Amino acid sequence: MAKYIFVTGGVTSSLGKGIIAASLGKLLLARGYKVTIQKFDPYINVDPGTLNPYEHGECYVTDDGAETDLDLGHYERFLNVSTSQANNVTTGRIYQTVISKERRGDYLGKTVQVVPHITNEIKRRFRLLEHEGDYDIIITELGGTVGDIESLPYLEALRQIKRDLNRGDLITIHLTLIPYLKTSQELKTKPTQHSVKDLLQSGIQPDILACRTEMTISEEIKEKLALFCNVRKQDVIEAIDAETIYDVPLLLQKENLDEIVLEKLLLPKKKNPDLKNWKEFLTKFKNPKHNVRIALVGKYIELMDSYKSILESFIHAGTYNECKVNVTPVKAENLITEPENFLSGFDGILIAPGFGERGLEGKINAAKYARENNIPFFGICLGMQIAVIEFAQNVLKFAGANSTEFDTKTPNPVIDLMQEQVNLINKGGTMRLGLYKCIIKPDSMLADIYGKTEIEERHRHRYEFNNKYLPSFEEKGFMAVGKNPVSNLVEIMEYNDHPFYIGVQYHPEYKSRVEKPHPLFMAFIKAAMNHKEKNTVRINQ
Repeated sequence: MAKYIFVTGGVTSSLGKGIIAASLGKLLLARGYKVTIQKFDPYINVDPGTLNPYEHGECYVTDDGAETDLDLGHYERFLNVSTSQANNVTTGRIYQTVISKERRGDYLGKTVQVVPHITNEIKRRFRLLEHEGDYDIIITELGGTVGDIESLPYLEALRQIKRDLNRGDLITIHLTLIPYLKTSQELKTKPTQHSVKDLLQSGIQPDILACRTEMTISEEIKEKLALFCNVRKQDVIEAIDAETIYDVPLLLQKENLDEIVLEKLLLPKKKNPDLKNWKEFLTKFKNPKHNVRIALVGKYIELMDSYKSILESFIHAGTYNECKVNVTPVKAENLITEPENFLSGFDGILIAPGFGERGLEGKINAAKYARENNIPFFGICLGMQIAVIEFAQNVLKFAGANSTEFDTKTPNPVIDLMQEQVNLINKGGTMRLGLYKCIIKPDSMLADIYGKTEIEERHRHRYEFNNKYLPSFEEKGFMAVGKNPVSNLVEIMEYNDHPFYIGVQYHPEYKSRVEKPHPLFMAFIKAAMNHKEKNTVRINQ
């Protein structure tokens, strides 16, 4: 049977439960244990797929097509493993399951209640991964903050499951905040004490306290927390603010978190964590030899968590190229007039994924600016579609060329709604989602980048390139170098008359890892470095 670690949060939201969970998972994985992580979110949406990125950040997509919380991206990037539909559960999904059972008569006329029916379904979901994979340890992150009304069913389910299991089968880590008051120049423990008190009122005694802090926690404060929160002093772990999230596993290792966890789970230490590659990554990341400037053009730039996987992919690819990637968010609406005022001086331009018409003209201008000025260009999902629309309007001169997403009456729908999407009514979970194959033309730049001609990438879209227009595009050098072998859907567009002008219908950022950067991002950064070098030589001459 798998062992369980639950991570709860107190005092405030956004403390980094996902990073703590992923970092601990990394340490345990490096010791030779088979680990997975799951996230339970207290909101009533069935999944994050219909949430505005401003509400919840990026919607992450797994191989099996699950639209999930962005923390699953951290799990995959840290552990270098794939997650699935079972790794992210919301209150909406819990209630949907229970209500469906009630409608079928599964409860035989009994009154359906939060306890035991909702909590039983939560407990069943807690343990679902145990039956789907041969895991030694399952880490479960409970979203929200202790004290929230929405979190109560999850805490009750946690109390029950801890009671059901044997000693050493389940432990709880409570992540909390130790605020620093500048006026009195001291760290305050009272918020943590109250948070643990709230947890105790739910019948849960935390086994370990992980304390987020911007200042080093003294031994005196650790002793005080241990006394008032009823834990051992060595079980009070400092989680100090880090220079980068990728420092966190090493910082937690210094606090002996992995050893304490294994002791409490009654598991052997096995071996010291092998973090050689991780440390080499951090050394390169902190000591770059080069730097480039990338413009990220999008509509959600006020909350850059909307593009979390893209930003992390830049870190992975930049580090591989020993290059610091300085990403500047550029609001698409600012590019409607005189885009050169915002885009000049960049070594590369990326048009990000998204939905909706806002900023459309600005994105088209960004694609045109990159094409005409030979600036490395990378379009992802909507970004590829924007490049297609721009080319149709300005090179092929197709009158009113557009996507039917933005203009249902366009005379030249170069981007159109996928046929299987036409009669759909529900928006949630109905897009083309998850892993699909793509066959790449052998003589293309993309074949060189990937080093192979058959790939699988993750998707999240409703609209596609209209193949009726493909001959016109290819006649002018904008080539469909990658297609799905079953649907013939265009996956990759590559412009021949340009150093690097590539659009992909899929989301390569979802498959980039710390120790295995995505080849497309690596190639894009390399192209940006070459562009900068050529410009520098030209200026010096």
